[in-house]
Amino acid sequence: MLPNRDAFPEGFLFGAATSSYQIEGHAMGGAGATHWDSFAATPGNVAGAENGAIACDHLHRWPEDLDLLRAANLDVYRFSTSWARVLPEGRGAPNPEGLDFYDRLVDGMLERGLKPAATLYHWELPQPLADLGGWANCDIAGWFADFTETIMSRIGDRLWSAAPINEPFCVAWISHFLGHHAPGLRDIRATARAMHHVLLAHGRAIETMRGLGMGNLGAICNFEHAAPADDSSEAAAAARLYDGYYNRFYLSGMFKGSYPEDVLEGLEPHLPKGWQDDFATIGQKVDWLGLNYYTRKLIAPDDGPWPHHHEVPGPLPKTQVDWEIYPSGLRGFLERVDRDYTHGLPLYVTENGMAWNDTKDADGTIEDSARIDFLAQHMEAVREAIAEGVPVKGYFIWSLLDNYEWSLGYAPRFGLVHVDFESLNRSPKTSYHAIARALAR
Repeated sequence: MLPNRDAFPEGFLFGAATSSYQIEGHAMGGAGATHWDSFAATPGNVAGAENGAIACDHLHRWPEDLDLLRAANLDVYRFSTSWARVLPEGRGAPNPEGLDFYDRLVDGMLERGLKPAATLYHWELPQPLADLGGWANCDIAGWFADFTETIMSRIGDRLWSAAPINEPFCVAWISHFLGHHAPGLRDIRATARAMHHVLLAHGRAIETMRGLGMGNLGAICNFEHAAPADDSSEAAAAARLYDGYYNRFYLSGMFKGSYPEDVLEGLEPHLPKGWQDDFATIGQKVDWLGLNYYTRKLIAPDDGPWPHHHEVPGPLPKTQVDWEIYPSGLRGFLERVDRDYTHGLPLYVTENGMAWNDTKDADGTIEDSARIDFLAQHMEAVREAIAEGVPVKGYFIWSLLDNYEWSLGYAPRFGLVHVDFESLNRSPKTSYHAIARALAR
């Protein structure tokens, strides 16, 4: 069911992705507290009040996990570094254990023939910086640049690629407007400032890595197809605005040096003073763009305050977390981003995958044919985009392992590899074996 490696252009790369807080075990190895620890400790924020204290214990089991990547015939491991593991206070003295861990991890990838693809930040802000306002504080761009210099001075010479921040939309909007992720705010002013500062921090990190002589630097944004819930002009306008603050805002900032007018209508009064002067930094040249894609949303208008709309359930088949399965949205974004923003820049699908309630059969088999079908459909969407001339250079699956799925705790399973969260034993699923067969050279 999965297309073979030779169905893609020569040199096309396949990988799997994870993130630090979701798998490492943050209570170990000298890491400092993060705003996710505080968020999870607050009743009602996370299913079962679960946190990343142990997670998958990747901190100690990383050799086994890298062996799994190699045995699956994957080319790239997209991992993230934990700011609070490297700098427990967010600033100041680094944690030697944290730097040593990432040093060993990168060397372990290279020893196994894996390309190390680092993301500097995947949502685990050090709590001392959150106490100072976190992403709503304009100083965070400088703090992030300093973190970038600390970690990349240690591992940057051996990386295949690096990107500053995973999914700016989630860092800013989900966390500061909807309150679903740490720090759990519902504040439009903090949201607007976080949206701007996350892009400013991106630019400062790119500058810093260029200064260290690093290359193959990119940006990673998540995209969600927004469709009107009905045929009315009001629903069309609502979907357009959803697309604006979800998809267009960050691309426009990085590649056009401006923000969309329809988004500014709601956010401009809350942006920091002088925001218009920051686009030279935000628009630092990148070598590629990564697209994370999972689903679409149906958007309906309402009479509430800006942004005047809400989501409604859609009719398509859904994953374990009720996300509609809509592969054509991936092809659409690849074509649209290339046409309207990046103009020939290499594109990578840096995350794509599905949550499913995988269970182990009596014989130990973990059958997840639904995930194989999901991956096959989305790989075909990538092939269609390539056939139309879009320069897609790689496809990375989320995720290698079942892991801590943020406010949903440990129930959703996204992994190619099943993790028993009691014993921490790893068990490859049928999707893992299917990938290994499809990618065999």
